[in-house]
This record gives sequence, C-alpha cells and structure tokens, in this order.
Amino acid sequence: MNELTITTLITSIFVFLIVPLSMQITMKRIKLGNIAIGDGNNDDLRKKIETLGNFSEYVPLGLILLAVFEYKFGSTMSVAFYGGVFLLCRVIHLIGMLYTSTPLLRAIAMIVQHISFFIVGGTLIYTIVLP
Repeated sequence: MNELTITTLITSIFVFLIVPLSMQITMKRIKLGNIAIGDGNNDDLRKKIETLGNFSEYVPLGLILLAVFEYKFGSTMSVAFYGGVFLLCRVIHLIGMLYTSTPLLRAIAMIVQHISFFIVGGTLIYTIVLP
C-alpha cells in the first residue's frame, strides 16, 4: 500500500508556510485600520496578498502532481527529489516576493519549478502512452 509519505510530508510543511503568510495579511489589515477587502492602496499589504495568491495558485497543482507521481512510482529518490525541488522553489519564491526588490530570485524559482512540472508531467504522460 502506497501511503504517499513524501507528499504527506511536503504538504505538512506547506501548512507551516501558508498559515504565517495568511496571518501576515490579517495583521497588516488590522494595523492599517481594519481593511476588510482589498489592499487599502498599501504596497506592503499588496505584496503580501500577491505572495499568498501566488503560493495558493501553484502549491495545489504541485501537490497533486507530487501525489500522482508518488502513487505511480512509490517513495523513490526521484519523488523525494521532485518534492524537495518544488518545496525549495516555493520557499525561494516566497522570500523573493517578500524580502527582495528585484525579481531575480522569483524568476529563478519559477523557471526551475516550471521545468520540474514539465519533467514530472512528461514522465507521467510517458508511463501512460508508452507503458
């Protein structure tokens, strides 16, 4: 029975990233005078909202891809490697969004993440088309 150990671990780590991201937004909204919707035309709040949004857009797809990859191949080194690369890319992107003013870190993280998506997705397609 495949327990998706790697996917479970990576998913759990992402929980410890998304909660603080969300809390940063809540605390900033309170600090700015209880802004309920939008960014209050505040650049720092906008940056935090965009960081959470980007995180929320890519993490579910990456985790689904990781789960299918692990289900198909078991807890192998290639699954652990992809999971680690995906996690590292998301952390680097997050740091780049929140703590740097240039897009270099974000760009590198996104390029590596997209390449890994293509490799894993292509591998899964290959196993279906050419068993």
